[in-house]
Order: sequence, then C-alpha cells, then structure tokens
Amino acid sequence: MTVYTSTARFDHSGRAMTEDELRRVAPSIFATTAHESRSERFMPIPTIDVLRGLMAEGFMPVGAKQSRTRIEGKADFTKHLIRLRRMDNVNAYSVGDTVCEILLKNANDGTSAYDLMAGLFRIRCLNSMVAQTATLDSVKVRHSGDVGAKVIEGTYRVLGEAEKTLAAPQDWGTVKLDRDERAAFAEAAHLIRFGDAEGETNTPIQPTQLLIPRRFDDRGEDLWTTYNVAQENIIRGGLHGVTRDANNRRRRVSTRAVNGIDQDIKLNKALWVLTEKMAQLKGIRAAA
Repeated sequence: MTVYTSTARFDHSGRAMTEDELRRVAPSIFATTAHESRSERFMPIPTIDVLRGLMAEGFMPVGAKQSRTRIEGKADFTKHLIRLRRMDNVNAYSVGDTVCEILLKNANDGTSAYDLMAGLFRIRCLNSMVAQTATLDSVKVRHSGDVGAKVIEGTYRVLGEAEKTLAAPQDWGTVKLDRDERAAFAEAAHLIRFGDAEGETNTPIQPTQLLIPRRFDDRGEDLWTTYNVAQENIIRGGLHGVTRDANNRRRRVSTRAVNGIDQDIKLNKALWVLTEKMAQLKGIRAAA
C-alpha cells in the first residue's frame, strides 16, 4: 500500500484528501484518547486536531496510511503517517521537478512520538523519500503538554530546512559516476536493504540489480539518477532472483515492497545519507 493517493497530482486535478478519505485509509488519525495500554501520564495527541491547524496554515494532506495490528481494538490507535504539501502557491510543476513535503507521524498506542520530518517528492516517478541530513530538520514532540503550537512552529522550521535540500537534484545531477563508483554505490545500498545486524547479506538479489532502471528516462549515470533508480528498486520491490531450497531445488524469489512506516523511513534516510556522502567525495558539499 502506498502512502500516496490518486489526489496527490501536480496538475489541475490535484487536491487535498477529505476527512472521509483520511478516515477510510487511516482511522487512527482521528483517535482522541489513548489506547487502554497507556498509563495516565501518557497524553494523547489527536492528530486530526493538529492536522486541521496545519491545514489552516496551508499544509494539505495528499496521502496517508497506518500500521496494521492483530490486537483487537487497537486499530484505531496505531501508528500513522501523513504527507502534507503546500497547495496555496501558484508554482507550475513539470515532470522531473522535486518538491518539498512534510511527513507527520504519530500514534496513540505508545509506539511513536509525534514526529515531523521533511520529505522530497520527484514528480512522475512517484519516488518518495525521507531525507534527514545534518542540515535537514526533524522535530519530535512528546505526548505531554500543549503541542498544537509546537507542531505548527516545527512544521515551518522543518519546511525551511527541507527547501535547502532542493538544490540536491541539480547538484547531484552534475556528478557523473564511473562504473566502479556505481558498483560501490550499489553494494552499499544493497547492504542497507538486505544486510543483517552483523553486516551480512543472505539474498539471491545482486547489487547490480539495484541499478537497473524501470523507465527509459532513468538511464543516466549521474549520482541523482543512480540514487533514484536504487531507491525505487529497494522501496517498490519486485526484484527477482533464484535460490535453492533444503532439497537443493531451484526456487524463484521476488522482493516485496517496503510498506512498513518505520522501515520505509529508515531505508530512505540511510539511502539519502549514502548519496550525500558520495556527493561529498565527488566534491559537492551539503547545503549550508
């Protein structure tokens, strides 16, 4: 399940999600109390109240999802992620443009603090990424006290820092990688996705598969294109390999899409840092 919906378009038909649509895909957004497992010290933060405040500031929801649970009665309190975009400007977007978004994560079952992050969205490829670098802000708000003003203030701060990273697509697009550099990038990305706690990988998927573009326009060998191709292959899954079972019989396997909220964020952050470090090695500094 993707966090984006059919409303998240950049043409004239793009619009914010309605509260009815939000309730269908992520009902925990509307929780006003804490899950029964929480103590009295836990202060629930109704996401919908803060979301309405952000919408009044021009930040509109264009996508949402929530974590699944097998615990009866907990579905209305689980972790959820909302993506918000300014839709009160007159920017004319084109295919290939990159825009800033705000990612809002919360839960009223104790599994997440109120977390505001910055994201970048590449139009057309539907490549979403969470970018957290030394210059990209992230604001966590604990479940205590009056949080509405803190969240709105934090949103503007995060957005301001995110806008600094908009130079990355242009800068990294000028960085050409040779075959060995692309191979090194793929090996590092492969370890990020498939490595265990000891740094070992046990998968038939090869690093070179992460560099195979899914569309004609992504055949470039610059750093920005290399990043996006690897990121899409990792997050969207669908990579095929062949392994052997316990009886030494050949068995085809395919990677799954990354749908978990925390895993998606973790992988995207790691891939962004990897790409930023590669850029620095090639002489491109991070935004100040």
